[in-house]
Amino acid sequence: MADPFVDAEVWPEGGLEILSQFEVDQLQSSGTGGLYPLLRRCMLAVLNSDSHTDDARVLLNTYRDFEVGFLRQDRGLKVTLRNAPAEAFVDGRMIRGTRELLSAVLRDIVFTRNEIVDSKRFDLETSDGVTNAVFHIVRNARLLTLPARVNLVVCWGGHAISREEYDYSKQVGYELGLRGLNVCTGCGPGAMKGPMKGATIGHAKQRIGAGRYVGITEPGIIAAESPNPIVNSLVIMPDMEKRLEAFVRVGHGIIVFPGGVGTAEEILYLLGVLMHPDNRDMPFPLIMTGPASAEPYFRKIDEFVGATLGEAARRRYEIVIDDSRKVARLMNGNLGEVLDFRNEHGDAYFFNWRLKIDDDFQRPFIATHAAMRNLDITEDLPTHELAANLRRVFSGIVSGNVREDTAATIEREGPFELRGSRRIMGLLDGLLGEFVAQHRMKISRGDYEPCYVIK
Repeated sequence: MADPFVDAEVWPEGGLEILSQFEVDQLQSSGTGGLYPLLRRCMLAVLNSDSHTDDARVLLNTYRDFEVGFLRQDRGLKVTLRNAPAEAFVDGRMIRGTRELLSAVLRDIVFTRNEIVDSKRFDLETSDGVTNAVFHIVRNARLLTLPARVNLVVCWGGHAISREEYDYSKQVGYELGLRGLNVCTGCGPGAMKGPMKGATIGHAKQRIGAGRYVGITEPGIIAAESPNPIVNSLVIMPDMEKRLEAFVRVGHGIIVFPGGVGTAEEILYLLGVLMHPDNRDMPFPLIMTGPASAEPYFRKIDEFVGATLGEAARRRYEIVIDDSRKVARLMNGNLGEVLDFRNEHGDAYFFNWRLKIDDDFQRPFIATHAAMRNLDITEDLPTHELAANLRRVFSGIVSGNVREDTAATIEREGPFELRGSRRIMGLLDGLLGEFVAQHRMKISRGDYEPCYVIK
């Protein structure tokens, strides 16, 4: 039986072959201000591509002896790996795509700490400051390419979907690829991998040799949703809120496949942003789709949105069931409206500066028992503010499901308590119960044990 662990030395790719002494010390340090724990976590996730577990504790425990180091040589900097996952290598050589993603980890961790957080150039307490920081991170990751086209479709959906739903997402990606559209996802497995895989075939048939398969993730979920190997442009944002903002700033339209609470969080985030009065006239295509078996999932989401955010929110999206070609045609046609709007207002094609995103959607939400218990979930709030707090509810549940530190806290202190108006809590209980019944909460550790209680 082959050894599941490998020791290796690899050259980075992508501009970080040379680091300063200070940067290397940061990356090697586990002390206060040191980046080693973050570096190790993200690199292990990249090396563990296509993992079949969404339990970060299982991954980190399996590779508890994994280590990262650095060798300074005349030619530049080498990364040393000890007890790394063997599936990242073929005949003793690391898969090139994996090596590129490892380099992206190095790039983003160093840049975010030194140029965004510690430089004091960005006022992260203001909305404009956060957006400016997001812009600089994605620009440094070379996501903003020129000449730019309005053709980047963001695909959201669950990492733990059925084979039928995965195959459908792949078929939609294929139809997008045939129309010359590029794909951006959360970079993990399931509905994040399927559209990329399908698009590669569509691009190949159209002889498109420079297809873009963009993955946007963040450290809190990367261990539970390891980047899939099709991603050829990876960026690690510092937190979930900046990750979500990056999606809607660089993407031109969004397709949502079946998922669970994480997908519901993304839907509520986008609807909350689009419901802001300043965004009322901005075209932003949003299509929810899946095979016939996914119809109950989207019907429940649609009912919940209508009952909490109202008909105006429902008018911001279309639901298409079991028709991949129609989805691609609709998206391609709607992108024409986006292009016309950007031309009319002199907007950049590569970054949506005009989109208004309130501070409520930008401020990082840390899922603690007190924070979850104190969320205001009542009908008295303006629609976009209610959407922001509902998004935080789902964000907290995602954290409890997939983040090992949050899961450990819940094991010690019990489940999160969710409170709010009786009507909305009843709707929320019904939606979450449906997710559990459809097995959309978690793929590992058997039956799902809720990390929350509704009061």
